[in-house]
Amino acid sequence: MDRETKLKRLQFRAWHRGTREADFLIGGFFDRYGPKWSEEEVDWFDRLLAEEDVDIMAWAIGTLPVPPGFCGPQMDAMQQLDYIDATK
Repeated sequence: MDRETKLKRLQFRAWHRGTREADFLIGGFFDRYGPKWSEEEVDWFDRLLAEEDVDIMAWAIGTLPVPPGFCGPQMDAMQQLDYIDATK
């Protein structure tokens, strides 16, 4: 799959999580950072989307420890929460 198609697919999955809260957090994160990600970062996000929304949100707000496979600069950026735009 080419990069553009993969990013569009990830954006759709990021914004259609099942709850508005998860959509804003995960979709907003993708919109802010996704277009600039390397292939490795895109793969990280693809793996993240396979996780439960409640876990992703808990890792982002710091109420659960982040599993080793998701620790790093991308999770650090997600934990900033400065990308959430609830006006959409």
